[in-house]
Amino acid sequence: MTSSDPTALPDPWRPLHNLLAAMDAEIEQVYVARGIEGVRPRFAYPLIRLAHTGPLTIRELAKSLDRSHSAISQTITAMRKEGLVTSEPGPDARTRRIDLTERGRSLVPFLEAEWRATHATVAELDAEIPHPLTTVVEELRRALERRSMRQRILDHLIEPPR
Repeated sequence: MTSSDPTALPDPWRPLHNLLAAMDAEIEQVYVARGIEGVRPRFAYPLIRLAHTGPLTIRELAKSLDRSHSAISQTITAMRKEGLVTSEPGPDARTRRIDLTERGRSLVPFLEAEWRATHATVAELDAEIPHPLTTVVEELRRALERRSMRQRILDHLIEPPR
């Protein structure tokens, strides 16, 4: 143990995490105001995709959304609890095919409209701020391509003596 607690310092990621959580909470409020209970913003992407593709395995869905298998598996579990999707055995014992329920399918037109409105809102916000978030994210991605996060951490890492 070192003499000072590094977690006592302000977390530079906390403001971004808080902002994203607040934005998701406001999107969820839009759903609730429309009488849509139990639907989280993270459900929109897979629900819309499934409406356009038909049933997919979790692996196929994760790949099509460029998300991890674990993240999509957790999202599917939450969506199944809300009665939005079904899960049936897939072509082999290791896979499950995910499909929309009637409730899930009925929400897709609204979710598509909200998706488009959210994208328009992000564009509006980008135009209002001096450093558009979409540009900053792309610049960060390029910087990390030049030198990875792992390498940057290793360059700063001072390991304690053993």
